[in-house]
Amino acid sequence: MKSSHLRAVTLAVLLVVSAGAVANAAAPPPAEFPPDAFPSTYQALPAQTTLIQHATIYTGTGERIDDGSVLLRDGKIAAVGKQVEAPAGAVVIDAKGKYVTPGLIDVHSHLGVYPSPAVEATANGNEMTNPTTPQVMAENSVWPQDPGFNTARAGGVTTLEILPGSGNLIGGRGVVLKNVPATTVQAMKFPDAPYGLKMACGENPMRVYGSRHQFPSTLMGDVAGYRQAFADAQAYDREWKAWEAKVKAKGAAEAGPPPKRDLGKETLAEVLDGRIRVQMHCYRADEMAALLDVAHEFGFKIAAFHHAVEAYKIPHLLAKTDTCAAMWADWWGFKMEAWDGIRANIAMTDAGGACAMIHSDDENGIQRLNQEVGKALAAGRRAGLDISEAHAVMWMTLNPAKALGLDNRIGSLEPGKDADVVIWSADPLSVYARTEKVFLDGAVVFDRADPERQSTSDFMLGSFVDPHAADVDAGEGAR
Repeated sequence: MKSSHLRAVTLAVLLVVSAGAVANAAAPPPAEFPPDAFPSTYQALPAQTTLIQHATIYTGTGERIDDGSVLLRDGKIAAVGKQVEAPAGAVVIDAKGKYVTPGLIDVHSHLGVYPSPAVEATANGNEMTNPTTPQVMAENSVWPQDPGFNTARAGGVTTLEILPGSGNLIGGRGVVLKNVPATTVQAMKFPDAPYGLKMACGENPMRVYGSRHQFPSTLMGDVAGYRQAFADAQAYDREWKAWEAKVKAKGAAEAGPPPKRDLGKETLAEVLDGRIRVQMHCYRADEMAALLDVAHEFGFKIAAFHHAVEAYKIPHLLAKTDTCAAMWADWWGFKMEAWDGIRANIAMTDAGGACAMIHSDDENGIQRLNQEVGKALAAGRRAGLDISEAHAVMWMTLNPAKALGLDNRIGSLEPGKDADVVIWSADPLSVYARTEKVFLDGAVVFDRADPERQSTSDFMLGSFVDPHAADVDAGEGAR
């Protein structure tokens, strides 16, 4: 009995060891571009099938539909048009006299990394310890309790890209968020959205590092810094691809150890591989042209120039390289590189054939992107450009979706796209318009008429006396 028991135990041990060896042999070798270390845990909120009818609809594609309807079902746009029937059990909203647009998109926000209140303890947007910090990630600084997310949602913003600041030549990865209330950034993270890499040209890196008597202190230093960083990333990329080729040809055991992982070079290699989109802070036309040359030299694409105060001077270059410009309506003159700004910048860039859009870069401006587009439209018309309201709506919907690489999923009211929708009290490009309802993936995330649908950050709880509370001093005279 003892002998047979020993044989059984020995056999069991051998089977376990053998299974472990097989499992180890089957384990894949390391990869140059490993899976996302911080995967999205976003779950759409519960939603009801909803028909919005009798509205004036700006589809986000340049089309206007009068007395139209939008059907939201299973978190998607199911139908848009003049005649859309309500399915059984659907919630029907009569939006006569109201306007409907896609959810607004801001490609340049610092909510969460420079949250309110603006105090030193929460200022986490600029890793200004080296001119190139591609290894850092904005999502590791985002504070989801920033009250700004709620006020942005009340302004109709359903998607936003949170970027590092512009103190460095290469500031790190941004993150695209669905604007839902959450306690973790992963629960807001837009599933499978491409990462963006924040880069900055011009005065900011020069000022930060030049004041410390460090490189770079000039524009030529800026450009040299980008080129060296990408040259190093190219070498890193070649090293990994050569090792992966050995693994494929000879097997992991024969290929030797993989290259040492470098998070910064890995990020830049992903840019070179087309997996990460460059979002570039840049004001002047000549500097944007120089950066397009750098991108051509190293074979990567700049998705958008941000701020782009002089984009109106080079729309042909932007159109040729399929590069967008994210701009303000009328910010200019606050430093030398912003001196040559004009109010018709967005409209002229658009008229020149380039992808133009509004952005905020501001916790207050993000609440009124619709009004900023209204100002930009008015300036374009004063400049003699024939622009419709339906076309201008693209500057805050479909074009920013394109800059994020998400125009197949958001940015317009087309069947199959995410049901991110805003109902406005009036034409959204009017200063009098207010959001009435905001839907994200078909769920109501803001309702001006329903306090239960007006999220409050945990940080703000207890900060204000309920304005509807009884006045306990009313009998003694108000003070």
